[in-house]
Amino acid sequence: MPTPLLLHACCGPCSLEPLRLLREEGFEPTICWTNPNIQPLAEHDLRLRTLLDWARDVARVEVIVAADDRAAWERGAAPAGFDRERRCRACYAIRLAESCRVASERGFEHISTTLAVSPYQLFETCNEVLVALAERHGLIPVVRDFRPQYPEATRRSRELGMYRQNYCGCRFSAAEAAIERHERRDARKAAKKAVRAAMAAEGSAR
Repeated sequence: MPTPLLLHACCGPCSLEPLRLLREEGFEPTICWTNPNIQPLAEHDLRLRTLLDWARDVARVEVIVAADDRAAWERGAAPAGFDRERRCRACYAIRLAESCRVASERGFEHISTTLAVSPYQLFETCNEVLVALAERHGLIPVVRDFRPQYPEATRRSRELGMYRQNYCGCRFSAAEAAIERHERRDARKAAKKAVRAAMAAEGSAR
């Protein structure tokens, strides 16, 4: 018999590989959605709808839609602003605490999270929070490094036509992601300009 496990999910695409690998390992996950960090609300609802559609039509996995306490997130995580370590630690704690509460209430013994698949997350910080909260609730944390499967999750989610977001969730991460995209674009432009200048100089030398 598979071992029941509550799997906190941050989105549909990041759930693909953790669900598959945990099932191969002998677990039968139930997904728990609790992500009050996701802004704006339309983005939150789109990610949740993507997850629910995939869970129902493809994965055949139950999804528990738990509390999304936005006021708690604004009190606990937002004050950290662009201090990413502090903000993300607080954010993980809010989401994983609610997941642990649900797991304990529903009789699960094991808990994990899909946050461990994304290379953009603070992996060690997330696992520290998960382990501490799980132990506090009398649960067994299932800590796995799913990051090597991120390219496969990306491929599969595109193949399935799933909505894929380009930032973690909160308004601060959206701003950070936009800055990083602009920096990469500027770097590409500078590199092309340098190549053209080098080619022009070579042509003049001839």
